[in-house]
Amino acid sequence: MISLAGKAALVTGGSRGIGAATVKLFAQAGADVVFNYHRHRQAAEAVAREARRHGTRVESLQADLRQLRDARRLVAFAVERLGRLDILVANAGIWNAEELPIEKMTEKQWDEMMAANLKSVYAVVHCAVPQMIRQKAGRIVAVSSTAGQRGEAFHTHYAATKGGIISFVKGLATELARHNILVNCVAPGWVDTEMSKPVLETRAGWKFATSAIPLGRVARPEEVAGPILFLASELATFITGEILNVNGGAVLCG
Repeated sequence: MISLAGKAALVTGGSRGIGAATVKLFAQAGADVVFNYHRHRQAAEAVAREARRHGTRVESLQADLRQLRDARRLVAFAVERLGRLDILVANAGIWNAEELPIEKMTEKQWDEMMAANLKSVYAVVHCAVPQMIRQKAGRIVAVSSTAGQRGEAFHTHYAATKGGIISFVKGLATELARHNILVNCVAPGWVDTEMSKPVLETRAGWKFATSAIPLGRVARPEEVAGPILFLASELATFITGEILNVNGGAVLCG
């Protein structure tokens, strides 16, 4: 029902989880897609093969978005292969199931989380926006988390990055509106992905994760990709600076 025919999209962290689901759904909707992966080359190749079945151009590139030079290389690759850049989905990020009390969290652990989850979003947006300004239009969708809204004890560095993404989106939405670039955010709760598997695969972890979700289950990656597709589509032409919660009712706030 939603078409992205003729659109060129860049998705970060597209080899697994929400990113992979987004790549496939965008291709199904008719978009040409470039996505990056960090380490999981075989998984990226599998995602690309499956997405190409819909008849659009889908390509992947290894890039470490903690490095600005890699973000620049990724955006240049996308524009070169697709001819333009209409949509950016800033999805790449990490989460660690290990509980880290703040008094035990090292500087290295803090810095690594900031680089992987927040600097990576800055880097790819920084490099993509000039192309969108030249085109006089664009869509940016960043992936945050419920942790960015209510915090997350023993994962405060993760929550800080996701809260930073929300503030970044709100500032960008105002800054880029004059260029007809819409900037929004999707904030998922628990999602059944490889990243959350260490918690969800145990009975106690599953109970912990679902206890605060009114729908009584966690999301499938496709259930987050759908709202991302909506924000990138022509159905969302007057939405910018918004945080779309996809959490089964777990965080009833904007």
